[in-house]
Amino acid sequence: MTHIDYYFATISPYTYLAGTRLEEIAARHGASITYKPCDVIALFGKTGGQPPKERHPARQEYRLIEMERQSAKLGMPLNLHPAHWPTNPAPSSYAIIAAQKVGGGDLGALCHAVTRACWAEERNVAEDDVIAACLEAAGFDPALAQSGMLAGAEEYAANLEEAASRGVFGAPFYITDDGARFWGQDRLDDLDAHLADR
Repeated sequence: MTHIDYYFATISPYTYLAGTRLEEIAARHGASITYKPCDVIALFGKTGGQPPKERHPARQEYRLIEMERQSAKLGMPLNLHPAHWPTNPAPSSYAIIAAQKVGGGDLGALCHAVTRACWAEERNVAEDDVIAACLEAAGFDPALAQSGMLAGAEEYAANLEEAASRGVFGAPFYITDDGARFWGQDRLDDLDAHLADR
């Protein structure tokens, strides 16, 4: 079976804009997905990138233009200056890691619910009640928001190191089991075409 390793960040606007298209593509091609949330800001530091606030003003300005353009293109609401960004992405990432281990719900829906909470709903995804609501909406036990913290922290850190070692430098990032790499929600069509050609 074809497999996709999915590296993403729960506070990334482009992870939000990916929506659930990855899951639709995977279903179409019979592919499985492993969700690997990681700290994208730390990843930038490991791979030569810079956090948005440290970039040249021209880059900061264009980032906002592109976010607005992509949200309009996709018909997805997006607040360019969300009330709770940046925030701590670790708690929501730990919950996703725990949910993936337990199973039983819709992981794609969970990831999208968390990113949507940040970028379209003005909710703080570092807060347990927000994470619990996202878990419940995606069919998981909301108590996962407060469980598995140590294991989640260890896997979250391991995801970061693995991402950097595999050439991942931003989010979202997709790597297929044959080693093909795709960076950005605007490359999902390319991922789709690649899987169709296999």
